Amino acid sequence: MNTAITHRVKRGLVLAIKTLGAASLLIGTPIAHAALGEPEKDELTFGFIKLTDMAPIAIAYENGYFEDEGLYVTIEAQANWKVLLDGVIDGQLDGAHMLAGQPLAATIGYGTKAHIVTPFSMDLNGNAITVSNDIWAQMKPNIPTANGKPVHPIKADAMKPIVDKYNAEGKPFNMGMVFPVSTHNYELRYWLAAGDIHPGFYAPHKGDTSGTIDAQALLSVTPPPQMPATLEAGTILGYCVGEPWNQQAVFKGIGVPVVTDYEIWKNNPEKVFGMTKEFTEKYPNTTARVVKALLRAAKWLDAKDNANRPAAVKILSQSNYVGADYEVIANSMTGTFEYEKGDKRSVPDFNVFFRYFATFPYYSDAVWYLTQMRRWGQISEPKSDQWYFDVAASVYRPDIYKKAALELIEEGTMTAADFPEFELETGFRSPQKHFIDNIVYDGTAPNTYLKKFPIGLKDETL
Repeated sequence: MNTAITHRVKRGLVLAIKTLGAASLLIGTPIAHAALGEPEKDELTFGFIKLTDMAPIAIAYENGYFEDEGLYVTIEAQANWKVLLDGVIDGQLDGAHMLAGQPLAATIGYGTKAHIVTPFSMDLNGNAITVSNDIWAQMKPNIPTANGKPVHPIKADAMKPIVDKYNAEGKPFNMGMVFPVSTHNYELRYWLAAGDIHPGFYAPHKGDTSGTIDAQALLSVTPPPQMPATLEAGTILGYCVGEPWNQQAVFKGIGVPVVTDYEIWKNNPEKVFGMTKEFTEKYPNTTARVVKALLRAAKWLDAKDNANRPAAVKILSQSNYVGADYEVIANSMTGTFEYEKGDKRSVPDFNVFFRYFATFPYYSDAVWYLTQMRRWGQISEPKSDQWYFDVAASVYRPDIYKKAALELIEEGTMTAADFPEFELETGFRSPQKHFIDNIVYDGTAPNTYLKKFPIGLKDETL
């Protein structure tokens, strides 16, 4: 936690976290630091989806950080998020680049049931919402301008009259997201609902996992690399996806990114590195060494104000990684973002891999995802605050992270300043204010947070 936070606030967070139970009391509880032993398993296979935020895995491999830890890693692109998750569960993959919601959903049994944990958060931000040229043309009259350009952030209010018109004419307003428990689904829903557009509820207890109950905009799954082609075909009118697939729409001239997730929720957590709980318990040294390598990669990616990003883009543009053109990936990865063709703006934090303690697996990040699962009905019934805390502590593993971090500090590879102040860290961020609807999120009070939303489930069951 930032040392600038007052002692009063710290005391309050400590009191809140004490409800979590012995397994997750203050992460900084003093323990003797013991040097890591040799890896119990040294040949590993990791999975990823072709998105720029898989970069820490690619850089750890290309820069030799895995080998420095005595690990010999094979990296394999996966067809979609379900295939990737199944690969980790059945042991074909030892770990993977995952949607932040995937370990949580699997652990609580939404979809595939398996206890997946994450000791490492891969990045902040990195997504955007893109609409077709036709929808953009209809939105533009509703958007204020300055110096001849649209004023950002663009809210879904500008799209509401168009959605209302589609609904009145009995036509579906179809949009794409990458997976039911993806950040993209929750960010798209958040943006729509903040503009008074209902994105629909799930009712898994009734066998309804479509997420379209009461929906004014219909959201469906499309794998990330297929988003531009699906938009171009007219199957969807817009989508939320990670890079480079928003910038690809700009380069192809088929759509316009209207808002980034940085504008929906500033510095939001995005992907995580997921492994089975069984793997981390069977191979604890291997797990900590994987985290060490990923931490070094993340720091390299953000070093010297993103000075290494061009080199990273060159690596990611290879077909065995993301496989998009260098210029497309660089458009966002190097600190800029292009909205409407020619409207290129400076967004230095569009991708964050290490700054702001981006790699730390905060319990409050896990709680936010769980609140959104509840808000939209993927969690069918109301849950106590304690339930949210317990699930967060069973999936997000700052204890493993701390073990790796202390080893890097001991070696002199990194310094204590690179990490949260472990002796004071509770795992909960201070209340976060930078949301597009100005609703403040406090992870220590999940049910209070849920009650703030005009659209979304609270105490009821559908």
